[in-house]
Amino acid sequence: MEDKFITIKEVELNNNCPECYNNSGLHLTFKQKFVETKFYKSITNETTHQLECHKCNTSIYPVSWTEDIERVFNYHQKAFTPKTPSTKLKRSAWLLIIGILVLIIVALSLAIIPKL
Repeated sequence: MEDKFITIKEVELNNNCPECYNNSGLHLTFKQKFVETKFYKSITNETTHQLECHKCNTSIYPVSWTEDIERVFNYHQKAFTPKTPSTKLKRSAWLLIIGILVLIIVALSLAIIPKL
């Protein structure tokens, strides 16, 4: 099973970085979990966010956020609408379902025919 996070929304913030104090390098990214297996692809409800400074190349964790960053984050989080959760069956899943149905039909017909 392969879990990925796909980027749904990326915003450049004009706030000061708590690490390097530059005000043009902060990027807030919202991501949503995407699961892919042999049988299906699925977008889940699980979302994450990440705040990075592209000037000093550091991840900014919520512990070091200023009130301004928190306020801007809350605004963008309210405006963020994740994709609706969905599941799509792959060809191998459909073949497995059809194969099982055929086996059930054959088993039922073999159980009925000897009685005739």
